[in-house]
Parts: sequence; structure tokens; C-alpha cells
Amino acid sequence: MAHKKVNLPQKICPVCQRPFTWRKKWEKDWEQVIYCSEKCRRGKLKND
Repeated sequence: MAHKKVNLPQKICPVCQRPFTWRKKWEKDWEQVIYCSEKCRRGKLKND
């Protein structure tokens, strides 16, 4: 059964301040996901 995209959990990226939605590749470690992308993860030091 497919999930509707409206019902997926979201988080706010601390670097770009944009909301990002759960992805299948994050299924096992969603609680540890902090950044929306690799670019934001790498840019985290610039904004500290």
C-alpha cells in the first residue's frame, strides 16, 4: 500500500531553514537525520 506524500513526517534543516520530508532511504535512521542534503551537511560549519 502506497503512502500519500501529505502524511510523511517532516523536519526543518538547521542550515537552510527549509522543511524536508522523510525519504525511503532514511527509513532505518530517520531519528538521526538532521540535514536535508549533503550540501547542507557540508555547509554546517560555515553557519556556526
